[in-house]
Amino acid sequence: MADFTVADIKALREKTGAGMMDAKKALTEAGGDIEAAVDALRAKGLATAQKKSSRTAAEGLVGVAVEGTKGVAVEVNSETDFVAKNDQFQDFVRKTTETALGVDGDDVEALKAAGYPDGGSVADKLTDNIATIGENQQIRRMKTVSVGSGAVVSYVHNAAATGLGKIGVLVALESDLGADVLEPFGKQLAMHIASMFPQALNAEGLDADVIERERAIAQEKAAESGKPENVQEKMVEGAIKKFAKENALLSQMFVMDNKSSVEDVVAKFGKDNGGSVALTDYVRFQLGEGIEKKEEDFAAEVAAAVAG
Repeated sequence: MADFTVADIKALREKTGAGMMDAKKALTEAGGDIEAAVDALRAKGLATAQKKSSRTAAEGLVGVAVEGTKGVAVEVNSETDFVAKNDQFQDFVRKTTETALGVDGDDVEALKAAGYPDGGSVADKLTDNIATIGENQQIRRMKTVSVGSGAVVSYVHNAAATGLGKIGVLVALESDLGADVLEPFGKQLAMHIASMFPQALNAEGLDADVIERERAIAQEKAAESGKPENVQEKMVEGAIKKFAKENALLSQMFVMDNKSSVEDVVAKFGKDNGGSVALTDYVRFQLGEGIEKKEEDFAAEVAAAVAG
C-alpha cells in the first residue's frame, strides 16, 4: 500500500503543475516523500508540462495514414513552427496517426488513451514530449473515413515528411475497381480538395448556419437593388444556389479542367475504366484552422521580438 493520500497527490500537483498520473507515480517511487517527488518531477522535466498547457498551440502538423480501406487524419499542434520540424515531434505525430487507425470513431480522448507503439499511452508520450521539447502540444482532432470496397487515398500538401504536412486530405472512393487504378485518380481529387476547400460533400451537407448567413447577405444586396420583391426573392435563391454549387465538393468545377463538376468527372472515370466509382466521403484538415491565439500569446511574442 502506497504511503500517501489523495491529498498528497493534489498537493504535489499544485506545487509542480504535473499531471495526476505523473504525480502519483512520482510519489510511489519516492515512498510518499513529497519533496523527493518534486525533485524527481523536476529532473524529468514534468514539473512544468502542465503549466505549459495554458499557452496556445496553433502550429504543428497534420498526419494522414491509410491501411486497407480505412484512412485517418490527425492534427497535432505545437506553439511554434520550429517544433514542427523537430524529428521527435514528427515521429510522435506519425506514430500517433498510425495508432489512430485502430481507434473506433473520431474520439481524441480514446486516441490519447490508446497504447503508444513505444510503450505507455499516447497521452503519456504527449506529456513526455511537452516536458522534453519545452512547448505546449495538443492532439486537436482526428477524422476517419472508410469504404466497403475500393480505396481511401491520402495526400499531403507541401509535405514536411512522408504523411505529414500543413494540409492533409483523405478521399474515400467506393468502387469495384482495384486500388491500383483508383490511386492516381484519388490523388487528383485530393489535390482538388486541398486547393478548393469544399465545405461539405454535397449541398445537403452544408452547415445550416452558414447558409443562413449567406441568405442574409443576399437579401441585403437584393434589397439595395430596388427591384420588385418577387425579383429580389429570385436573386436571393440564385445566390444561395451559386454558393452551394461553389462550396459543395461534388458540384465544384474540377480544378484540373475547370469544365466539368467533380461528380461528373468521377462518373466518367468509372465509365472509362469499366467499373463504378462513387466519391462517398473526404477529409480536409488544414493546420490551425479555426484556432485563435490568446491575447497574452501575442503580447509574449511582441515582448520576445523586442527583447531580441
